[in-house]
Amino acid sequence: QLSEDVERVSENPTDETGGEMEVQEDASSVILPDSELGTSPPSLRFSKTCLKNVFSVFLLFIYLLLMAVAVFLVYQTISDFREKLKHPVMSVSYKEVSLYDAPGIAFYPGKARLLSCKHHYYDHIPPLINPGQPGDIECITQRINYTDPFTNQTMKYALIVQGPRDVKKKELVFLQFHLNGTDQDFSAIDYLLFSSFEEFMNSPEKAEFMKNCESSYSSWKFSGGFRTWVKMSLVKTKEEDGSETVEFKQEASVVNYIDQRTEPRSDQLFFVVFEWKDPFIQTVQDIVTANPWNMIALLCGIFLALFKAADFAKLSVKWMIKIRKRHLKRSHQVMNHIS
Repeated sequence: QLSEDVERVSENPTDETGGEMEVQEDASSVILPDSELGTSPPSLRFSKTCLKNVFSVFLLFIYLLLMAVAVFLVYQTISDFREKLKHPVMSVSYKEVSLYDAPGIAFYPGKARLLSCKHHYYDHIPPLINPGQPGDIECITQRINYTDPFTNQTMKYALIVQGPRDVKKKELVFLQFHLNGTDQDFSAIDYLLFSSFEEFMNSPEKAEFMKNCESSYSSWKFSGGFRTWVKMSLVKTKEEDGSETVEFKQEASVVNYIDQRTEPRSDQLFFVVFEWKDPFIQTVQDIVTANPWNMIALLCGIFLALFKAADFAKLSVKWMIKIRKRHLKRSHQVMNHIS
C-alpha cells in the first residue's frame, strides 16, 4: 500500500504536498504483518510459554517429591539396620553324625548298688535272667568323691558310666541297680549327663571337673520298680564371645517292672536305659540379619538418585530462567519493531 501511494505521488507531482501528508498519515496507521516481523501471534506465543513453565514446575515438584521419598528411605534403612543389630535372630541348624562322642552319665546312687551294665544294639534288650542278682558290668565306669559345689561341706559319691556312641546301630546302655531297703517313702536315683566321657577321663582334676559339671548341667531322677527309657539329644549353643556350650535334651518313658521273683522282697530294683534319640546335633546361634553391604549398596543407590534429582532440578530451573529471558527478549524485539 505504501509503494502504491509513492507511485501515485510520483505520477501526480502537482499534489506533492498533499500526497506527502496523505502518505505520512497512511504510514502511521500501517501495522506490519506478523510474518514480516518474524514473530508468532501473541496469544499463541503466550500459551506455549505458559504450558512450558507449568510443565517445568510440575516436573520440579515431582522430583522434589522423589527426593523426599529417598530421604525417608535413607532414614528408614538406617533405623532398621540399628534395630536388627540390637535384636539378632536365633538360628538353628542340624548336623547329622554317625558316631557321637560318648557322653558321661554321672549317677548318685546313695546306698544303691550297681548290679549290671551292658551295651546293646538295635533296641534289643534280652530278658533278665537273675533280676536282683549281680551280673556282668561291661561298661567303662569310674567312681569318684568330691565336695558339693553348692555347700562346700557335703561329700558326694558319684558313679560315672560311659554312654552310647553308635547312633546308626541304635546303641544303648542298660543298667540295673539294687537298693536293699530304705527309710524313705519314695526311692529314686539322681543322675546327670555331660558331653564327653573322654574329657572326664583325661582331666587331671576329676573332682573339680565333676563340680563344674554339676554347676553347669541339670540333673534328673529315675524311680525304683520301673524301667526308665531315656532318649537323649545334643544341643550346642554358640555364644556371642565365640564360646560354645553343650546341653542335653531328653525324652523319658517309664514302664512298670513286674517282679516275678518267687519270694516277696523288700528291696528295690532300678532299671534305666540310655539311647540317642536321633543322629542330628542341634546347633543354636544368634545371627544378625542386617547385612552392612546390602545397606551400603542401598544407600549408594538412594544417594545417586538424590544427586540425579538435584541435577535435574538445577537444569529445570536454568531452563525456566532461559525461557523467561527469551520471552522477555522477544517481547522487547516486538516492541522495538512496533515502535
